[in-house]
Amino acid sequence: MKLFALPLLFIAMLSFVVGQFFFKHAMDKSHQSGFGAEFYRFFVPGILSMTVSFFLTLGLLQHFDLSFVYPFQGLSVLIVSAAAAVILKEKVTLQLLAGALLISIGVVLVSFS
Repeated sequence: MKLFALPLLFIAMLSFVVGQFFFKHAMDKSHQSGFGAEFYRFFVPGILSMTVSFFLTLGLLQHFDLSFVYPFQGLSVLIVSAAAAVILKEKVTLQLLAGALLISIGVVLVSFS
C-alpha cells in the first residue's frame, strides 16, 4: 500500500518546489515592474503548482499517518536549497547547508519516534 504513495509523495514535493520557484520569479517581476502581466505569468502557475501539492498531501494524509507523510515534506528544505543554488545561482553557504540538513534530519528523527 505504501508503494503507491512514493510516486504521489514525489509529485507533491516536486509541485511544492516548483511552486516556490514560480513565486520567486513572480516576486522578482513585481519588484522590477509591479504587479502587471509579467507578475501574473509566474504567480498563477505558482498558485496552481502549490494547489496540486496541497491536495495531493491531503489525499495522502487520508490514507497514511502524518508521521509517514511529513518527513518527505521536510526533505523539501534540502531540495529547494539545492535547486536555488543550481537554477537561480544563489549562494549556498556552509551555514545554510548545515541548517537545512539539520532541519531535514530532525524531521526524519521525529518521524521515527
